Amino acid sequence: MKSKIFDWSVLGTVCLFAFFVNNEIIVPDIMEARNIVTAREMVYEGHWVVPTMNGYIRLEKPPLPTWLTAFTEYLSPDNLFLQRAVAGLAACLLVIFFYLIALRIIKSRLFALVSSILLCTCHNVILLGRTASWDIYCHAFMLMAIYYFFMLGAIYYLMKVFMEENYLRKDSLFAGLFLGLSFMSKGPVAFYALLFPFLLSYGYFYRPILKRKWKGIGEMLGLFIIVGFGWYFFIYLFHGEEFIYVMNKESNAWINYNVRPWFYYWRFFLETGIWAFLLLTAISYPLYSQKSYKNRTYFFFLFWMLLIWIFLSVLPEKKYRYLFPLLIPACYVMGYLLIFWIQHLYNSSKLDRILFRFNCWVIAGCISILPIFLYYFLYKEDIISFSLLILISVILYGITISIVVSSIKLRPLLMVGSVLFLFMMVESFILPFLKDIINNPEMKSISQVRDLDILKDIPFYYSQEEPLRIELVYAANRKIYPLNISSVDSIKSVLPCAILTHERVGNILPVQLWKEVDSLYIDYYDENRVRKENRRYKSALIYHITLLRKK
Repeated sequence: MKSKIFDWSVLGTVCLFAFFVNNEIIVPDIMEARNIVTAREMVYEGHWVVPTMNGYIRLEKPPLPTWLTAFTEYLSPDNLFLQRAVAGLAACLLVIFFYLIALRIIKSRLFALVSSILLCTCHNVILLGRTASWDIYCHAFMLMAIYYFFMLGAIYYLMKVFMEENYLRKDSLFAGLFLGLSFMSKGPVAFYALLFPFLLSYGYFYRPILKRKWKGIGEMLGLFIIVGFGWYFFIYLFHGEEFIYVMNKESNAWINYNVRPWFYYWRFFLETGIWAFLLLTAISYPLYSQKSYKNRTYFFFLFWMLLIWIFLSVLPEKKYRYLFPLLIPACYVMGYLLIFWIQHLYNSSKLDRILFRFNCWVIAGCISILPIFLYYFLYKEDIISFSLLILISVILYGITISIVVSSIKLRPLLMVGSVLFLFMMVESFILPFLKDIINNPEMKSISQVRDLDILKDIPFYYSQEEPLRIELVYAANRKIYPLNISSVDSIKSVLPCAILTHERVGNILPVQLWKEVDSLYIDYYDENRVRKENRRYKSALIYHITLLRKK
């Protein structure tokens, strides 16, 4: 019992720092903006079943994550910390059942704990656990659960159905329920990217017994269909035309949008962040290891990871955040290697010790240059004082020395613990100082208009000939409507109003309009969350706002 309390205490502390501490530092991106705007319209306009975004029906994503975000909006309006904290809770559930799955397969607390720490220190996991969008939910519902009074996860209970000789009905029902909730979070994404590769790998290496389980599998699939497709069926019945249009658009996007070559994900190992070289070592290590290392469990994890990589690579549309599910088996693979080193490093081959020490020196080298980064980007920019720079540098070099010591004395646990301490320090202590490095310090958000009395109850419009970035709607916290700004009659029909334009209105609006309309220039706003020198800096996020009134 004490050992379990220790494990859960460690995981709870790690999750607290990874997903909650200073989670509001990063400016919301377009995915978060879409989710939060839709959630607001659920709460304030009652669009719970048929979601809308900026007044238009939004069916591109199923509504479960948005319902959860809307719940936080209802409790505490415009609370970004709370909105992201719900995603953080989903990430915690992911970690909890990641641990439980490891414990069930290998029956080693140390393996389960070490692998879970690796997962919580992968930068992509930390990022999605701090983001109020859809991705973390669909994979969390597919992998994990909350015990007793909370949710129970799909893959974990699906494994129980396959592994036990006699299935328990509750396990099948839990599997069906949370398969459905995963589908309600982001459609078939987690099924394609996480579940199917798991089933193929697990089926090949473990040959699950299906005898006398078909009834349970049928119950699982039946509940999955009810939970996962109920909302889709409702939308199809009452908004069939819009539903078919959106489904066609989304399916075409997988083929025609953001198309990349099949080898685009060759750098998949970099998604683990500081563990990139460790993952490469873990993948290639069976080529040089002892036969005792080459067992079924390791290859189950490895093939699960490689199948995810193949499944994602064959899709034309590619984004690096889509690699998130690959990190789950990847951390098992790395955890397996670390446990092997912990147990056999003193008695293993010389190559084992060389590889371990090289991993330590790579990580130590990366940490040792951080004080130089802090000097140029924080101290020289007057963000931190010299005394604070010295304090942080001493801590960082202390962590570096700890990792060097672990390489000399062959202590893998010391290396993992040192990296964990580094992450906890960065997330709690250094991250607030990085706010102007991560974000655009020259950003002038349109959220400032919320405090202008002159624009209170004034409708906002933009040119219907140009697409509007949803970040503007999120920041302004109001709807922004399309308008034919080349038509005098169209503009006069909505006066008084505020017009959002990329140029000053004098260069855009019809000359005849000024005979009947007065204008008051409010200001220009730059909603870019990245610096001007960044290639993702977009002029489409820069707007001038002008108040138009009748003379």
